[in-house]
Amino acid sequence: MTVLALKLLLAPLLVVASSLAGRRWGPKVAGILVVLPIVAGPILLILYLDHGRSFAADAARAATLGIVPLSAFALIFAHLSRRQGWLLILLISWITVLVADLALSHLAVPAGVALLLALLALHGAGTLLRRMDQPPPLAVATPWWDLPARAIATGVLVVLITGFATFLGPALTGALAPFPIALSVVCAFTVAQSGHEGILALLRGIVPGLDGFALFCFLVAILINKVGGAVAFSAATAAAIAFAMFLLTRTSASI
Repeated sequence: MTVLALKLLLAPLLVVASSLAGRRWGPKVAGILVVLPIVAGPILLILYLDHGRSFAADAARAATLGIVPLSAFALIFAHLSRRQGWLLILLISWITVLVADLALSHLAVPAGVALLLALLALHGAGTLLRRMDQPPPLAVATPWWDLPARAIATGVLVVLITGFATFLGPALTGALAPFPIALSVVCAFTVAQSGHEGILALLRGIVPGLDGFALFCFLVAILINKVGGAVAFSAATAAAIAFAMFLLTRTSASI
C-alpha cells in the first residue's frame, strides 16, 4: 500500500513541480526537472524488492536501452505539433515507443552498450531539435484546473503502466520502465496550451535531461549485483540529481 501511494504521489508531484517551474523560469527548466527518474526509479525499486538483484539488474539494463525510443517521442511531438493536435500526436508517439520497446526487449546487450546507444539517440534528437526554428512562444493564461488535471492524468497513467508491467518479465518490464508517463502529460498540455513554439522550447530542456535518466538506469544495472540495492539506488539517484543541477545551473547562467 505504501509503495502504491508513493507511485501515485511522486510522479504527479514531479509534473506539478516542473509545470510551476516552467511558469516561473521557462519551459527549458521544466523539461530538465520532469525527466528526473521519479517514475522509472520506483518501478525498478519495486522490481528489486519483489524479485531480487538479478531481476532488477536485467530490468535496469533494459530500461537504459528503453530510453532510445524517447528520442523518437520528442521528435514526433516537435514535428507534428506544427499542424496536429495533442491527442493525435500522443497516440502516434505512444504507438512508436511501444513498438520500439517491444523490439528492444528482445535485444540482450551489455549495460555499457545500452548507455552508448541511448546517448547517441538523445544527442541526435537534440541536434535536430536545435535546428528547428522556434518563434517566441505566446503567453497563454492557464485555467484553475490545469495543475490538478495534470496530476490526475499522471497518476492514472502510472497505475495503468505499472499495473501491467510487472507481469511481463525483466526485459520487457525494464524496457517499459522509461515509458514517457510524466513526459506525455507535460508535453500534451504544452501542445494544447502553447502549440509548436511551447513544446519545442520544452523539448530542448527534456532531451538533454534524459542523459541523466540514462545514467541513473545504467548505474543501477551495473551496481546492484555488486553493492546491493540501497547503495546502487542511492548512487544512481545522486548522479541523476547532480546532472540535473548541472543543467539547471548552465541554463540559469544563459537566461
